Amino acid sequence: MLQIKPMDDVIPIFRQLNESLSPVVLVNIFNVAEVDIPALLAAWESDAKWMKKQAWYISTQLHRGIAGSTVFMNYAIWESVRHFSAAFNHPDFKSALAQYPDSAVASPHLFTRCTVSDLCVGP
Repeated sequence: MLQIKPMDDVIPIFRQLNESLSPVVLVNIFNVAEVDIPALLAAWESDAKWMKKQAWYISTQLHRGIAGSTVFMNYAIWESVRHFSAAFNHPDFKSALAQYPDSAVASPHLFTRCTVSDLCVGP
């Protein structure tokens, strides 16, 4: 079963789900034992395919740390916190967490774009 470890201990993902922002980016860092990488990838693929069917899902991309790292990073773009929250709290998604290997630890967090003059366009 997937373990959840907050990326931010002060504002964990469960607290972020009450915000009303649009759009948002989910960043999820996974740490897993090397032997469990195939199981992690299979569970993530299944979850990603399910999420892709949800309302206002935009896109996702999975990355793996280089040089033999067992750290993975997923980012997914959602139209709003409300839409992500509906998918994240859906019973089908919650039950799918049992498919992850016991060594897997996820640190999900929601982000919004920042404005930095001449560099970044924010909301």
